Amino acid sequence: MSVANRIEQYFLLMRMDRPVGTFLLLWPTLWALWIAGSGQPDPYVVLVFVAGVFLMRSAGCVINDYADRKFDPLVERTRNRPIATGQVKPKEALILFLLLCLVAFALVLTLNRLTVLLSLAAVVLAICYPFLKRITHLPQVFLGVAFGWGVPMAFAAETGSVPSVAWVLMGANVLWAVAYDTMYAMVDREDDTKAGVKSTALLFGHYDRLIIGVLQVVVLLILVAVGKYLGYGAYYFGALGMALLFGVYQQFLIRTRHPARCLNAFLNNVWFGGAVFIGLVLQYLS
Repeated sequence: MSVANRIEQYFLLMRMDRPVGTFLLLWPTLWALWIAGSGQPDPYVVLVFVAGVFLMRSAGCVINDYADRKFDPLVERTRNRPIATGQVKPKEALILFLLLCLVAFALVLTLNRLTVLLSLAAVVLAICYPFLKRITHLPQVFLGVAFGWGVPMAFAAETGSVPSVAWVLMGANVLWAVAYDTMYAMVDREDDTKAGVKSTALLFGHYDRLIIGVLQVVVLLILVAVGKYLGYGAYYFGALGMALLFGVYQQFLIRTRHPARCLNAFLNNVWFGGAVFIGLVLQYLS
């Protein structure tokens, strides 16, 4: 394999051609930075976190495919991934994962001690999550914790502490992740059943749409409560109204549980998270 082809396979392994996961990790991190920085977060801290999100999401994809290397060939959507096809060896994937984590950690080392300590837990979460789908039907919950961990880290980096509002915001992100990743798991429900992979889509069964809807409502209620607590106004709550409309649209998409529509519903969550962030930005600019 030529160097160019090998780089392309690493590119695909890191999902650099599919940035949706990066945005789903980035939005709540930016929410936290803007709240912690009262609308004016330290530009250097923002830069470190944006780069860190990209690196750790890429690392998460690599370790996920390593963990799923025996399952991916059995699933239609994943059978052409680089490790599943043999284009990237498992050992290469582990080396790439380690390099990505080291670069991310080097960036974190330029921040305060509390942020560095919290980052160690982030690596543990990234490593553990992919293996949990073999032992529990709740891997989406652990994904939510892994994706939400950037919230307390952002507060720690910006303020040197992790106030209660950070944990509340992280809780909202965990529930949001369970909702959108259940939509994603609905795409592979049949293949996951055959392969023996567990997920909330299988656990929830025919109640999947109802539970997703309840989770979406709770997430929005938490975000409303955060806004009330922080004294936000029309821009923020108007943005939450837009997020609500995106949630309604997602429910419309998954109503028949058709895999392609469930995937589109999952992808639409990028707009949900982006709407909340825009609301925060406008609130602080007003």
